[in-house]
Amino acid sequence: MSKSTDELSRRRFLAGASSLGAVYTAWNFAPLSALAPPLVDDPRIAQQPIVDKGYASIRKIGEGLYATIADRTKGLQARCNGGFLVGRDAAMLIEGLNTTIGAQMQLDTLRTVTQLPVRAAIDTHWHFDHTLGNPVYGGAGIPIWAHADVAARMSAVYGKWQTEDLATFIAPWEKRASDATTDSRRDHAQSDVRALTGMFNTVSQSILALPNHPLEPAKMPMEIDLGGLKVVIEAYDGHSGTDLILRVPDQKVVYTGDILFRGLYPVNINGDPVRWRASLAHLATFDKDTLFVPGHGQICGQEGVAEMRACFDDIAEQAEKSYNAGVPVDVASERYVIPERYKNYLQLSWGFTIGRTYQQFYAAWSGKQLPILNY
Repeated sequence: MSKSTDELSRRRFLAGASSLGAVYTAWNFAPLSALAPPLVDDPRIAQQPIVDKGYASIRKIGEGLYATIADRTKGLQARCNGGFLVGRDAAMLIEGLNTTIGAQMQLDTLRTVTQLPVRAAIDTHWHFDHTLGNPVYGGAGIPIWAHADVAARMSAVYGKWQTEDLATFIAPWEKRASDATTDSRRDHAQSDVRALTGMFNTVSQSILALPNHPLEPAKMPMEIDLGGLKVVIEAYDGHSGTDLILRVPDQKVVYTGDILFRGLYPVNINGDPVRWRASLAHLATFDKDTLFVPGHGQICGQEGVAEMRACFDDIAEQAEKSYNAGVPVDVASERYVIPERYKNYLQLSWGFTIGRTYQQFYAAWSGKQLPILNY
């Protein structure tokens, strides 16, 4: 990447990040440790990262396995987790991350480990925070792999955003906030406005690079041999409709994408909580010593899967009580009470976590199908 291109990317990132400032300030982040406490002494995991840029660190978590762990308290250049895999013959990158700055950092770090050819860069799904750094990989001649529907989803949603202006795009959401009849509804609606504004600005100020190697879910699981390092790519469902995970069975390591979060409420803009919970239940059947690199948050073991399942269970239990009592979904979601153990969980926004999840549960229990949202 040229110096002028890198500087342009930095300016675009800063412009997009400024619009998210209110959201992240409201969350009052504490700096993120890359590891969940039970893993501090896990011999697979290097105690020190091989690089730490503040906004993300990269450390070895197995033989030829590396994890990129984002810390959003220090910047949004990465925003999601990722990593890379190195065998005897080839390497593989995981996630395009949120910006070209983050993706370039990940690629540069890979090159400090090996000069082997990169077989592919894999986007675990279509969302912007996992794909906007793709131009770095494309510019380096690295094929970009993803679920077969990713390119179409990115083009339909993000391509459209890049032809719109923010005022027009956000007007219906601002009206919902201004029309709110209670302080709670107004605060929740404003959180949706802030989240969408940040997403829209980040996408509109970026260059889209669509995956050029579609992976058909019907043909999975798919095994890739990097030379003594076998990786299994599997299609899951629940978060985006295009979710993939990468397993290294011999070392009991799984890169989950956003099928697994740590420390934040499930983002269900394009999700399906019934299928998502089923995917988490399947992860829970993996070996007790499995190491998970989630899409966001700390590297964890099975305790991380159990924690996210419990969070989903709580939302479902509260929603079901309201559903059985005949409470309308928009009223019920406003009544959701965050349990004490989840008080420190992050939320993208109320409507895209609690509100949307309630809508999806109500629809499932009523035998209905909600339309796919175009954001």
